[in-house]
Amino acid sequence: MLRRRKPVHYGRILFLLALIGGAVYVNQVIVPQTPPLFIPTPTPTRAPESFITDAERLASEGKYLQSVEMYKEAISAAPDNVNNFISLARVQIFSQQFKEAQTSAENALLLNNNNAIAHALRGWALLLQEEYLPAESSIKRALELDANNGMAHAFYAELLIRMSEAGLGAIGTVEKAIEESRLAVSLADDTMEAHRARGIVLQSTSNYEAAIQEYLRAIQLNPNVPDVHLFLGNTYRSLDPPELDKAVEQYTIANALNPSDPRPDTFIARTYANIGEFRKAAQYAEQAVSDAPEDPFMWGTLGTMHYRLGEFGSAIEALRLAVRGGTAPNGAVVKGLPLDYGRILEYYYLYGLALAKAGQCNEAVEISQIIIQGASADEIAMYNAQAMVTICQGGDPNAPTATPEAPAQ
Repeated sequence: MLRRRKPVHYGRILFLLALIGGAVYVNQVIVPQTPPLFIPTPTPTRAPESFITDAERLASEGKYLQSVEMYKEAISAAPDNVNNFISLARVQIFSQQFKEAQTSAENALLLNNNNAIAHALRGWALLLQEEYLPAESSIKRALELDANNGMAHAFYAELLIRMSEAGLGAIGTVEKAIEESRLAVSLADDTMEAHRARGIVLQSTSNYEAAIQEYLRAIQLNPNVPDVHLFLGNTYRSLDPPELDKAVEQYTIANALNPSDPRPDTFIARTYANIGEFRKAAQYAEQAVSDAPEDPFMWGTLGTMHYRLGEFGSAIEALRLAVRGGTAPNGAVVKGLPLDYGRILEYYYLYGLALAKAGQCNEAVEISQIIIQGASADEIAMYNAQAMVTICQGGDPNAPTATPEAPAQ
């Protein structure tokens, strides 16, 4: 009872109460507003519709490669939207990505196997890869699902005329192509694809003036598809007399739309060759080789121009790659072209003539025999095959052989 009580430290009590109050405030107010440590801060997710809007805008501007990437973003954001795959396939076709377009159309069909336009686009992509029979199957399936689909009729018209040109069509194929192209225009007059197909059929049947009008209408509907400009340029060249300035103009537009495509430069080269401007033709042929160094046809065109200029050494180098194959100066591997009639045969006999005129007679005679054995139905080729032998037997290498040689087309 006599023990002395310790004094109360009111300051310490107040301090402890302040600590407790602070802990309660942190737990109730600060902690809920603080994101967990070491977890990435969430960022706003872009709406799939915005990707589609951008993709459509880029496509309308002819920026197809960028449009392709934007559609892929849209698909990543909404992988169950079948229309995105369909739009992607169409843009991939415009940008010459035919195999990729086939895959996109097939992905659309995985989502909806009864989508007519997906079947049609798959068929178009296969057609442009020269896979004619599966293309026909896909396009016919599209027409079974939607008999009034104008684009499907357009693709069918193009398929039929291409099969006819390749010697694969049955009796009446051309007439059927004409009918399908007319039907396509009647059902889808507001589409580039319908007028493009009608132009292709008219061009193939030598109705050049009418074909030009269809291509111009297709370009009016969509001015940014390179191959329509190429078709129009080829049609201008086919007129009698040809309108070469207009042809070159269309090839130049196509080249601007797709600079990596070697075809516009090749067609420009052949156009200048038609009027004897072989030096200018060779320049464009060089650019085509730069665009596609693995393509033997590009080397054949370049070799042709060098031959016409009398540059036999350069002609031999280029034509050897076209005919024999080998490794190009930049390391590209070129697969030689087996002998066939048409342009390939021209490469063979110009190669043989260049060899003979350069004194490389062993190979020149070999080429002569290959032509005689494999192309006896072509009088021009036979004449030139004999000319190789004549030159190598002591004939004048400068003797004119230009008359029987096929003109550069």
